[in-house]
Formats: sequence, structure tokens, C-alpha cells
Amino acid sequence: MNCRHCSYPLEHTFLDLGTAPPSNAYLSAEQLNHPEIYLPLKVLVCKHCWLVQTQDYSNADDLFTSDYAYFSSTSTSWLKHAEIYCDRMISELNLGPETLVLEIACNDGYLLKNFVTKNIPCFGVEPTESTAQSAKKLGISVIQEFFSKRLGRRLAEQGQLCDLIIGNNVYAHVPEINDFTAGLKLALKKNGVITLEFPHLMRLIAGSQFDTIYHEHFSYLSLNVVYQIFANHGLRIWDVEELATHGGSLRIYACHDDDARPTETSVQNILSKELAFGLCKIGTYIKFQQTVESIKNQLLEFLIENKSAGVKIVAYGAAAKGNTLLNFAGIHADLLPVVVDASKHKQNKYLPGSRIPIQDPSILTKIKPQIVLILPWNIKTEIIKGHGYIASWGGRFLTLQDIVKPN
Repeated sequence: MNCRHCSYPLEHTFLDLGTAPPSNAYLSAEQLNHPEIYLPLKVLVCKHCWLVQTQDYSNADDLFTSDYAYFSSTSTSWLKHAEIYCDRMISELNLGPETLVLEIACNDGYLLKNFVTKNIPCFGVEPTESTAQSAKKLGISVIQEFFSKRLGRRLAEQGQLCDLIIGNNVYAHVPEINDFTAGLKLALKKNGVITLEFPHLMRLIAGSQFDTIYHEHFSYLSLNVVYQIFANHGLRIWDVEELATHGGSLRIYACHDDDARPTETSVQNILSKELAFGLCKIGTYIKFQQTVESIKNQLLEFLIENKSAGVKIVAYGAAAKGNTLLNFAGIHADLLPVVVDASKHKQNKYLPGSRIPIQDPSILTKIKPQIVLILPWNIKTEIIKGHGYIASWGGRFLTLQDIVKPN
């Protein structure tokens, strides 16, 4: 395999998590009688441009199906994050009736609805039928296809150049990252702005966040890598922010390379941080496997010991990161009998691979577990705040980070 960006031969493994089904391929009761598709989940690193990327085994059409079950509006904290961002962009970019906003991977309209309510022209691109239909019900115009260079050119030819192009947690999901970036360039108005948010590779390694690796993520990104890719397509990153979302993310601000905006010191500051951390040294990557295997072993020991002691444990959050963790560790319903989740689209289904049943959180008052293991640890504050009642029977919430001892 060659690098998806620079075409350099890939020789180094960052992490091998064995095989697993796609993390959002939830099963119905009827599907339990059928085999699942398992795909290798192996991540490589390019020593030439330092792009970290999954090994080629699947394509986006297989992963983002019509019944894709991730709906952004399920998380109240994520809705608030989007609202704050929109208010800021409207103010800073003077967005109004004469401007045009595009969100790529607009999901269920969780973000664009903030522009709709303020009568700012906007539209979304969203390939999955289930979420696109939810966005349309909010009055949002949606193009149901994957964003690409071809679509960017079509928008330009139709006079739909955009003042603001938004991509939250989509850049890592793109198999053809050069084609996608070329599309951004084509669809951007002369003085327009692109903002992308994506989990920061440096935080993934520092926090041992290997459960954020799954088939839907084709790339694991640093500012260094994204800066290179954008520069190669005539775009310039002029500002960047560090965010707390998803365990530590970056939000980049980009424009055409000949735009008059000055490049802020934040860009060089984070590039320097990444260099000091070792993101341009192969040793930083090849030692990660040992760390991950230690975490897996400690989790298994914890669950087995507590089961032997008669402690009742369930999980909260049928999230993709949880599926990565459970499948890599080989955990099934014998150790975690149920997972509860607030999403109606996931309830009464089963986790892929582990086949653990997904129930409404209301079942917690019936089961009365002593430990609730939060799988989507990035929204643990929201979960704990909404279900503090478990303390009434002596229950407590834990995350993987609470269980694992540092090496």
C-alpha cells in the first residue's frame, strides 16, 4: 500500500487491532442469525509525510450505509458546541442573507439549523439516507452524495461558491483525502473560509485513545500533515484552535493561498508542539502497540475479577469507540450483559461483533448495577449529570481511564 496523500510506500505499522466489523454496523434481532463481515483494523504511518492511515480493506460505500446509526443531535453537549461555533462565525465573518454556508457531512442538521433560524442561506452534503432525511425535515437543503472534487467543481459551475465551508469530524472519514481537499478549493469563494475539526493525533497518542480508531476513520491527523495537504492544493491554514471535544481536537481555519489574511502565531505554536512531541519520529509510532495491549489486558482482568466477586457491571453508550474496545478485547455479553444508550436509533439492536444488547437507559433502575462503564468517555460529564440517580443504590460510573493504571 502507498500513502493516500504522497504515494510513498508504507512500511511501518502504528497499531494492529486485529479484525472487527464496522463499528456502526449495529445488528437487528433478525441479523443475529447471519454472519457478520469482519475487516482487518490495521493502521500504518507514512515516514515521508507522517500521515497515519488505515490499511486498505474497505470503502466508504460499505461503511456509510443508508441506515447509518450515528445522529449528532443525540448529544446535548455537541449541540451546544455547534451553536456556540455558529454564533461566532456569523459575527466574525459577517454572515447574512447575501452569503452562503456549506456543511460537509451535515448529518441530521444539528449545526446548520442554527443558520436556518437566522435566515442565512446554507446547505449540506450528506451521503447517508437516514441522517439526511432528518436534516431535510428541519428545512435544510441536502445534497445526498459524498463530497469530492467533482462535486466542488459542480458547485462552482452552478455559481454556488461558499463564504464558509464547514467540516466537523469528516476529514478523518475521507478515503480520497487529496480529491476531497481539491473539492474544498473549488467550492470556496475568493475571500471565503474553511473550518475543519478533527481529533488531534497527538492527543490520541498521549492519552492512549486507541478506541477512537475504527474503519470509518481512514486518517488520524496532525496539524503538520493537514498543513502540507492544504498547501499542496492551494490552500493556507491561517489559524488553529485546540478543542476539548473527542478527547482533544483541532479546529483549523483555512483560505486560498493568496488571501490577504495574516497567518496567526497559533499555527507555528502547534506545529512546534507536535515536533517536540515526536510526531516526525518513527519511534513515537511503533511503540504504541505495547501500550494498547497493556490497557486491553487490564480491562479484561478488571471485568473478570468483578464478575467473580458478584459485582454487577453494565456499559453506557453504544458508541463506535466502545465497539473498537470491546472487539479488540474480545468482550461479550458474559462480561457486559447490556449496554444502554439514549439514541432511539440504536435501542433494541445489538453491538457489532460483541452482540451485546442495546437498551434504553431507563433499564438502569431495574438492573441497579454497581458499576456503569462509560464507553464514550468524551461525553462522560453529560452522562453522569443525566444519570446521577444510580448513586441511590450505591452505583458508580467508571471510564476506561479510571480502570487502567499508567505504565
